[in-house]
Amino acid sequence: MIWHGIQFAQPWFFWLLLLIPLLMAFYFWNLRKKQPGITFSSFEGLKGYRPGMRQRLRMLPLIFDLLAAVAIIIALARPQSSSSGQNVSTEGIDIVLALDISGSMLAEDLKPNRIEAAKKVAEQFIDNRPNDRIGLVVFSGESFTQCPLTTDHAVLKNLLSGIQSGMLTDGTALGEGLATAVNRIRNSKARSKVIILLTDGVNNMGAIAPQTAGEIAKTFGIRVYTIGVGTTGYAPYPFKTPFGIQYQNVEVQIDEDVLRQIATETGGKYFRATSTPKLKEIYAEIDQLEKTKIDVTEFRHKTEEFYPLVLVALVFLALDGITRYTLFKTLP
Repeated sequence: MIWHGIQFAQPWFFWLLLLIPLLMAFYFWNLRKKQPGITFSSFEGLKGYRPGMRQRLRMLPLIFDLLAAVAIIIALARPQSSSSGQNVSTEGIDIVLALDISGSMLAEDLKPNRIEAAKKVAEQFIDNRPNDRIGLVVFSGESFTQCPLTTDHAVLKNLLSGIQSGMLTDGTALGEGLATAVNRIRNSKARSKVIILLTDGVNNMGAIAPQTAGEIAKTFGIRVYTIGVGTTGYAPYPFKTPFGIQYQNVEVQIDEDVLRQIATETGGKYFRATSTPKLKEIYAEIDQLEKTKIDVTEFRHKTEEFYPLVLVALVFLALDGITRYTLFKTLP
């Protein structure tokens, strides 16, 4: 039984409250029985009579007794207040984002272009995973760790926003980019180790073949999700000319067979992002596939609240005793 945030551990004691009216009825019946009868020939002599203070307060001891009884009954019902909370423990996932920043990522088949779309969607992905350590590797003709694994996502997103095509030698060192990501996460003690590799091209630089990097990832128990970015066919690409920026349609070439092979062998999945909305869907699917394990332990603390009621009952009993042996004391 709960009343205004107070829970009663033994509410069946409230049935005793039904005895209160019976006690009152018994009191008045007994009082009437004890009162002596006096016969008067006339009430003329009682005109103007006013009851004294003692007569006015003759019910006071009864009131004190009844209030004490009510307080004792409520105390027997054991009122309790409770406070509750949760202990949350997380078993996070370590994730490295490996992002292609080669010149071809400036193509505008994704809006505003491939690299900006990839950065924006990756930032949303980071926001959705507050309990995970996330790192960032960038690659084009060479690879570089932009941010090691961290839970400081504000720093990570700041470094992500600063990425621009042209920071590294142009080209697509797909194998080296994946190998750098593997090296960053291989010693992780997390429950799950994941790499999300995003590229729009074919491996054409670097000393490490993509398949070799994929085998290394598999050896360390790292799951690799690969994403090929680019529309089917041709995509508009901006070229700098003496007359300003000119656009030319460039054929989209993505080594899907290699990306699919890496994902399959490591237990991941290959995706093809032909538009910005599709890229968002892909990251949302990966987010669902790689859920952080969260253990929630609820606790509840109860506090006994009957002590004040016992004190109130003692006060009323004391007042009853005082009035009976002072104001209403009778001669022996």
